[in-house]
Amino acid sequence: MPKPNTETIKKMYKDAFTIRRFEEKAIEQYRVGNIRGYLHPYIGEEAIAVATISACRPDDYITSTHRGHGHAIAKGHDLKFMYAELFGKATGYCKGRGGSMHITNMAQGNLGANGIVGGGIPIAVGAGMAIKQKKGDQVVLCFFSDGGSNNGVFHESLNLAAVFHLPVLFILENNHYAVSTPIEASALVENLSIRAEGYGIPGITLDGNDAVKIYEAMEEPIRRARKGEGPTLIECKTYRHGGHHINDPGLYMPKDKLEYWKSRDPLIILKDYLNKAGVKISEIKSINQQMEKELDEAIKFGLESPEPSVEEFLAEIAE
Repeated sequence: MPKPNTETIKKMYKDAFTIRRFEEKAIEQYRVGNIRGYLHPYIGEEAIAVATISACRPDDYITSTHRGHGHAIAKGHDLKFMYAELFGKATGYCKGRGGSMHITNMAQGNLGANGIVGGGIPIAVGAGMAIKQKKGDQVVLCFFSDGGSNNGVFHESLNLAAVFHLPVLFILENNHYAVSTPIEASALVENLSIRAEGYGIPGITLDGNDAVKIYEAMEEPIRRARKGEGPTLIECKTYRHGGHHINDPGLYMPKDKLEYWKSRDPLIILKDYLNKAGVKISEIKSINQQMEKELDEAIKFGLESPEPSVEEFLAEIAE
């Protein structure tokens, strides 16, 4: 992928900022009781979603995770319907029945977030097989975590995708923790991408906080996938800015390590690229203000949306 132009970097910044503020505002809504269940913020990991999805086409597919709001926003999902889903309202993407961990929008190629760690990996392989059977040239971005990479289904899926040369890009979001278990305690290799060698496919490790570097690195994996040359394992090293979910204080995270990664915040890095490209601070502020307005309007829409109908729910079960 050639170096992204200024407009592409600007779009990645806008999406990354939107993800950040979407999550921060969702945390506020959770604290006042408008969101139930668990909430797993994507704060600190935004560069991965915005870069990998920006490098693809709108007709490409994704499978997501329990930490999937960022993937959905980067894929262009409507903020109003996302908040409505988090609030459990009838206007949500899944009619309020999926909540935070299960946002799905087939119309935009989102085959679903998944509350099961690694649960989206075989779904992505199935989608890749369908594309191949239909002789299409779309690719599937399969997002999963370092914890997911230790599940048996990860190995089974990579092997199957490799053998059949399926157009799946396995995006390993290595945020260094499976809940509270550090990656050093669950894997003895420095780079998880080396696991690709066992299946005869390429594996690369990237700086998961630098959206521009990720975007550029996507060119060859996408080319291979579209040409029927098979999958690639793409490890993006990053670090979440807090615990596993918002009620987890993350006390197991070393303060010096957390501060180091916060100093390399994806938004700071994207702003630096924009500054070097000559984009004025006033324009960046204008982007921020516009998205703040859209997010507030989306929250208002979600809160004012109707509750799901019990009768409709029961009728669907009967079907």
